[in-house]
Amino acid sequence: MLNLSHAIRKFNRFELKYLVPIKRAERFKHDLDAYLVPDEHGDSRGSYSLSSLYYDGPDYRFYWEKVDGIKFRRKLRIRCYAASDPLDEDTLVFVEIKQRVNRVTQKRRVLLPYRAALKLCNDRCAPEVSDSQDEAVIDEIMGMLWQYNLRPASLVNYTRQALVGTDYDVGLRVTFDAALTYRTNQLQLHEDHGSLLLLPPDWMVIEIKVNERIPYWLTELVAVHGLSLVRISKYCRSIELAQNLPMVAGSYLST
Repeated sequence: MLNLSHAIRKFNRFELKYLVPIKRAERFKHDLDAYLVPDEHGDSRGSYSLSSLYYDGPDYRFYWEKVDGIKFRRKLRIRCYAASDPLDEDTLVFVEIKQRVNRVTQKRRVLLPYRAALKLCNDRCAPEVSDSQDEAVIDEIMGMLWQYNLRPASLVNYTRQALVGTDYDVGLRVTFDAALTYRTNQLQLHEDHGSLLLLPPDWMVIEIKVNERIPYWLTELVAVHGLSLVRISKYCRSIELAQNLPMVAGSYLST
């Protein structure tokens, strides 16, 4: 598994998402080579696998808050960053609150062994931690679990290639997510029960993440490659497909 011990636990940033055919995404990525470098947490290309187990209530509150465009909204997930080693009960994972306040994305997360993450989110059993910031996050997670009667709702898997800014663009991050799959039953991170395609296999999600503003050179490249912003949520997309609901923003797959 990836070394997560020094990963940032709390941050605010702006996130912009684009749904792009893979061929166009590769051309865009090629033009980023002059400005960005691979994320050191991945392989030599900055690539790694991600699995996110999302929690929601019986009324799918978190899903509908996204659909309705609520200015302040939160969601809860267990996130596993995978390398070559199999996931077991001692594997470190993040239990993460992802929060949206107007246009700003905020994250608060705690790093726990997988068994402790499951006991927290499924059994409402808070682990003992030594860090006061971790304790505050766990208290907030417990409050969400009880208040909204949360339970596992969807599991989303994909591969990510992450490129990051140099000293000239500190905090800039561009990610390319491909091979996206989901399932809404048999929701265990440690077992593979087969998954369904979240998007057609020749499309990927590009995300631009910045602390303050997008550099001018990147704005220019986005325009040159004809990338258009979309309101896409991997979690919401999985629920829409599983329950045959209309898409949040009509047809995502438009060029």
